[in-house]
Amino acid sequence: MEKIKGKIHIVKDNDVNTDLIYAGKYTYEILTPEEMGKHTLEDFEKDYFKKMNENDFIVSGTNFGCGSSREQAVTCFKGLKSGGIIAKSFSRLYFRNAVNKALLVIESPEFVDYIFAKNNGENLDVEVDPNKGEIICEGKTFKFAPLTGQALEIFSAGGLGEYTKRKLAAM
Repeated sequence: MEKIKGKIHIVKDNDVNTDLIYAGKYTYEILTPEEMGKHTLEDFEKDYFKKMNENDFIVSGTNFGCGSSREQAVTCFKGLKSGGIIAKSFSRLYFRNAVNKALLVIESPEFVDYIFAKNNGENLDVEVDPNKGEIICEGKTFKFAPLTGQALEIFSAGGLGEYTKRKLAAM
């Protein structure tokens, strides 16, 4: 995986649930990932997607992605071409859905505390090295546990669908 350079966008809350990430009213609409991206966090802030650029990261608190197991709450960030999400912790279902969809999710309480302690950490430049497990921001380096094993294989394949296709083709 290559280094990712982007900006930070803050969702300064704990327990950000999947309904807040991607409103339930869109769950049964057939939308492309890009169309889904336009509804990302809209109940948190109208037109939130407009501030996000390719490779930008969301920074949030504990238990990000709690609630239902709907994949749209991950796919919407993929539709934005987000760099990923950095949080103190993730719900286990959200974390697994993110790996299955190849969305980078990073648990780094130290980095989140650093960003939350600033008056305004919004739009700071960030560089993430998924292989080394490093976040670099304002000249400071923060460590995180990189993906390993089968989770890394799934992520590297581009998600569970591609991973499964490759495994079946190799049989």
